[in-house]
Amino acid sequence: MPAGKVIAVNRKARHDYFVLETFETGIELAGTEVKSLRAGGVNLKDSWCTIDGGELFVKGMHISPYDKGNVFNRDPFRVRKLLMHKREIMRLLGKVKQEGLTLIPLSLYFKKNHVKLEMGLCKGKQLHDKRQDIANRDANREIQRALKIRRR
Repeated sequence: MPAGKVIAVNRKARHDYFVLETFETGIELAGTEVKSLRAGGVNLKDSWCTIDGGELFVKGMHISPYDKGNVFNRDPFRVRKLLMHKREIMRLLGKVKQEGLTLIPLSLYFKKNHVKLEMGLCKGKQLHDKRQDIANRDANREIQRALKIRRR
C-alpha cells in the first residue's frame, strides 16, 4: 500500500485482475491538475497503461477540471506520461509482449510533494476465478465471526 496520502484507489482492478507485481511511478501533470487532485477529482476506474516508443503512458484516467483553472485547465482524458527508468520500462515491455500481461493503475497518492501512481503488472481473471475469490472472502468472514463469538 502507498506510503503517502491516498488520492484514489482502483478497486475494480483487484476484482478483475491478478496483480503479479506493483511499481511506483511518477506522473507528469499540469498545475491545475494537481490542484484538482488535492480536491479529490480523479477516476482510475477504466484506465490502463501503455508503452509507446520506449515511454510509459496512462490512458483513460479522468482528472476533473479545476474550478478556478479557467484557460489553464487541460483535457480531463488526455494521455499522461509516466516517469520510470528506461531499464524498468524495457523489462515491463518484455513481460507485456511475451506473457500477455497488462499494466493497470492501482492507486494515485501524494508522497511528500510529488504525485505518484502505483501501477500493477496484471493478468486477467476468468469468471470462475472471481467466484472463487468471493467464496474465499465469505469463508474468511464466517471464520472471523465464529472466532469473535467464541472469544466472548
